[in-house]
Amino acid sequence: MDGQKRANIKIGAQVSIVLKQDQRSGELTEGEVAKILTNSANHPHGIKVMLDDGQVGRVKVIHLA
Repeated sequence: MDGQKRANIKIGAQVSIVLKQDQRSGELTEGEVAKILTNSANHPHGIKVMLDDGQVGRVKVIHLA
């Protein structure tokens, strides 16, 4: 699913994000969404979220349950 649309992301969803320090390498980090930080409906680089472990990054993949 598309990580660029805020409507696709729900609290508690399993996602893969790219952390700020990993933007060059594109390395993904998996986790559960605790907070949605981007206010706009869309973002070209992905919606910014905070995972339940406190890491912040932009959503690249939304894993379906």
